[in-house]
Amino acid sequence: MTEPLNPLDDDITPDESVAGLIALLSPEQVGEDRFVGPRKPGGRGRIFGGQVIGQAIAAAQMTAPEGRTAHSLHAYFLRGGDEDHPIDLMVERDFDGGSFSNRRVIAAQKGQPILNLTASFQKPESGLEHQFPMPDVKMPEDLPDEAALVRKLAGPERGAIALFHKSRGFEARVPPVRFSQDADPKDGYIWLRTLAPLPDDPAVHRNVLALYSDYGLLSAALLPHDMVFNNRKIKAASLDHAIWFHGDARMDEWVLYSFDSPWAANARGFTRGAFYTRDGRLIASTTQEGLIRPISVKSA
Repeated sequence: MTEPLNPLDDDITPDESVAGLIALLSPEQVGEDRFVGPRKPGGRGRIFGGQVIGQAIAAAQMTAPEGRTAHSLHAYFLRGGDEDHPIDLMVERDFDGGSFSNRRVIAAQKGQPILNLTASFQKPESGLEHQFPMPDVKMPEDLPDEAALVRKLAGPERGAIALFHKSRGFEARVPPVRFSQDADPKDGYIWLRTLAPLPDDPAVHRNVLALYSDYGLLSAALLPHDMVFNNRKIKAASLDHAIWFHGDARMDEWVLYSFDSPWAANARGFTRGAFYTRDGRLIASTTQEGLIRPISVKSA
């Protein structure tokens, strides 16, 4: 009998896992405004959407004028990516103004686009300041490690989720009901941090946040229906995604990702997210619309 996949059974250290995450989000330039995003070592099946977003914004940043950083991105997922292949990234320099720059990125595999992304970059300026307060949630020390909850799963759900946990380079603390059918909208949040320190470069931390941003967000559309993302009666996939970067923060320290869903219909769900530092500073906002399609499950 084959032992179930343990999400922590990697023969690598946390430092090596994070080094792999940094390498994954570091596209190689292969021509003028052309880059290649590496494949995830050991990856199997469909590419995690956050990886494609992270690689695309990293490529766009490499073409932006010095001193300008990403303040927003908007992306459409077109096709599922294949982890057996790297990702080709073509950047178009649409605009360089006095304060803002705009870039378009086409991410493709085997000659077909899998994601289109537009990003805007701004040089630092001063202005009015305000923010919504951080929601009242449990701190990461008061929540279970997500990997521990994955170990308790059984059947196909465990295998698929555990595979994603391998070599991903970050850890998560979540409400226990995240993997039960007793989910509730108030449990729409996750604490995230990398397994080991990252370099000080703020661009690296923004790229990691971009990867984080696709993690768990679409599940917010299921919580009002007492459902969770590993429910076999639902086919779910991201359709489009947006991030607004409000400020820099370290992704190797705990950050809160809270999310909700104002609407769902027509086999689609709309979700909103917000990233906060532990001391309550709002550092990014996200939105996403995804496919939420009921499917019939054949009895064994």
